[in-house]
Amino acid sequence: MLSVVILTLDEERHIRRAIASVAGLADRIYVVDSGSTDSTVALARAHGAQVMSHPFVTQAQQFNWALDQLPADTDWVLRLDADEVLSDPLAAQIRAGLARFGPEVSGVIVSRRMCFLGRPIRWGGLFPVRILRLFRHGRGRCENRWMDEHIVVEGQIETLSGEILDDNLNSLTWWTDKHNSYASREVVDILNREHGMIGQDNTGAAGHGQQAAGKRWLKERVYARLPGGIRALGYFLYRYVFRLGFLDGKEGAAFHVLQGFWYRFLVDTKLHEVRHFMATREADASTAIREVLGITIPHPDTIPRPGDAPTPRADPGSGPAPPATPPGGPAEMGNFHKQIQCSNLKKKNPGTL
Repeated sequence: MLSVVILTLDEERHIRRAIASVAGLADRIYVVDSGSTDSTVALARAHGAQVMSHPFVTQAQQFNWALDQLPADTDWVLRLDADEVLSDPLAAQIRAGLARFGPEVSGVIVSRRMCFLGRPIRWGGLFPVRILRLFRHGRGRCENRWMDEHIVVEGQIETLSGEILDDNLNSLTWWTDKHNSYASREVVDILNREHGMIGQDNTGAAGHGQQAAGKRWLKERVYARLPGGIRALGYFLYRYVFRLGFLDGKEGAAFHVLQGFWYRFLVDTKLHEVRHFMATREADASTAIREVLGITIPHPDTIPRPGDAPTPRADPGSGPAPPATPPGGPAEMGNFHKQIQCSNLKKKNPGTL
C-alpha cells in the first residue's frame, strides 16, 4: 500500500498536475493543507486526494505530523511537493521496486531536477540532486530542521535513476517572496546551531549518500566560516563560471544570480541584522529572531521528536477517497506520461527575458 503525501498552501496552479503524475502509482494520495485561500483543497478532493488541515510551522514538523495520520496498513510513503511531477521512468521504477524490495530495504533515493522560467537548469553543478523521497512507513521521519531537512530512515537504502521534476508555474515575484521567507528561516537554522534554542537533527544528509552529506559538510563547516557577503559572491562565481552556469542561457543567468548570489547574500545580511540586534539590545537569539524576522521560536517541549507518540489522527473526510483520477480524463493524463521536459509543461504567464 503506497501513500503519497503532498504539503500545500495556495497550490491551485500545481495540485492537479502533481496528483495526475502519481495517480497510476499511488493507492492513496494525502494533501496536507495549511490554510489555502484559493481552490487548492477543492481541486485536490475533486481529483481523488484525501485532504487534511494542519497549521504550518516548518516543513519537517508538517510532514512528520502527516506521517502520524497515515493508516496502519500503509506500507510505503512517497513525499512529493505540490509543484513537482513524477516522471514516467521513475513511476515505472518505483512500481517494479516495490514488488522486489526485500524487508531490509527501508528507503529509496531518487533524482530531482528543476526548471526556472520554463528552462531546465542543467549547469552550475546543482542537478540532479540525489534525495530520499520514498521509504517504508514507520521506518522514516523528517529530521527537525528549519531548512534543508532530510528524511531519516533506519535500514538499507536503494537508489533509482528516475527523476522528479520541480517546475513551479508561479511568477518571479512569488519566487522572490518565497526565497525572502526561506532566507529568514535559514537564519533561524544558523542561529539555532550556534545557540541551541531548539533541538536540531543532523543525521539525515548522511543517509542520502555522499552528495547530500558532502554538501551539508561544505555548507556548515567551510562556507559558514567564510566572511559574510564575500562568500555569496564566491559561491556565485563558482557556479556560474567554474561550473559553467552561463551555459543555461538567459533564464539560467537569472536563476544563478538570484539563487546563487542574491539569496545567499540576503541570508548573510539578515544574519548580520539579527546579530546586530542581539549585540546592541543585549537580547537573546529567540527574542532577536522574533523582533527582527517576525518568527516565533516554539518551545522545545512542543516539538514532536522521533519516537514520540503520534498525535491524534485528523479526520480526512468521510470515508476513503476514490481512486485518484487525472484532470481532464485520459487524454489530458497522457500529457503527464511523457519523458518530462520543461518544454512539455505549459506555463501560465511564465515570463520572458
